[in-house]
Amino acid sequence: MMSERTVCSINLINEAKVKAVRNTTPPEEILLRLAETFKVLGDPTRVRILHALSQEELCVCDIASLLSTTKSAISHQLRLLRSLRVVKFRKDGRIVYYSLDDSHVGNLLCEGLSHIMSQGVSP
Repeated sequence: MMSERTVCSINLINEAKVKAVRNTTPPEEILLRLAETFKVLGDPTRVRILHALSQEELCVCDIASLLSTTKSAISHQLRLLRSLRVVKFRKDGRIVYYSLDDSHVGNLLCEGLSHIMSQGVSP
């Protein structure tokens, strides 16, 4: 096993760069929240839900039909997405409609898709 000394014989090369990065690093609680947001995108079902909601405001029944799954499974995923403030809902009588929480969520999804497509991945 290589010792740390073998890999790098000094502890700091550019103190100014390290200080600049340290000063712009968000607080730990923000980084944890960001990690949770990215983690939620690690599930294909949730990504499909978010993609659908980036196109239209939809109710649980419509999302379940679109994804060919149960309303219960969709409700479970939506609860998780709501808890992380990735989606929001509004009631219209007895029907609950879901949409992306804000444009940042749509932008995040769009940027992720752009990144994948730029790597030459075809549908």
